[in-house]
Amino acid sequence: MLIIAKEPVPGRVKTRLTPPYSPAEAASLAEACLADTLHAALAMPARRRVLVLDGHPGPWLPPGFEVVPQCDGGLDERLAAAFAACRGATLLIGMDTPQVTPALLAPALDPNGWHDCDAWFGPAADGGFWALGLAQPDPGLLRGVPMSTATTGAAQRRRLTDAGLRVRDLPMLRDVDTAEDAARVAADAPGGRLARTLARLSRTTAG
Repeated sequence: MLIIAKEPVPGRVKTRLTPPYSPAEAASLAEACLADTLHAALAMPARRRVLVLDGHPGPWLPPGFEVVPQCDGGLDERLAAAFAACRGATLLIGMDTPQVTPALLAPALDPNGWHDCDAWFGPAADGGFWALGLAQPDPGLLRGVPMSTATTGAAQRRRLTDAGLRVRDLPMLRDVDTAEDAARVAADAPGGRLARTLARLSRTTAG
């Protein structure tokens, strides 16, 4: 299992949260998203858990993960390189969907989930994708796909089907990009670190 992430440094992460949040507050929310995602991954039945990181590990990283640096280049190249380093069925998720749970990913993590299936695809509400699983990791399936657009998800899924892969879909999730996204995702996962961090920031603002 791969988690691709960026170190939660103020001014480098979640810049669309500023305003209403300060860069430091946005980084706190990013750290909460990342921690929620990593702890969910620990509860999933994966033989390896790899954090593909832009930056350096911090106290938010629990034990149980290999950490490898992201390569240079666009997001498509970085995702492709992450898959290129893997063998066998591999599932990649990002740090922007902290509402993810083991139950949500169970179909793709079950060995039986790969019978008559070559790829799993998790669409995001903004038109991107939050999860991608490949039975046989092939970096060529990602290179050249336009990233960070409203049609990225459709383009990536089409790349899979054009290659003749049998694709199964995971539920659509919302990425945490804006303050509205953060509030809605926190409401969906009220027990998570994101929800607690938002509540703390709200109390600070109110005070």
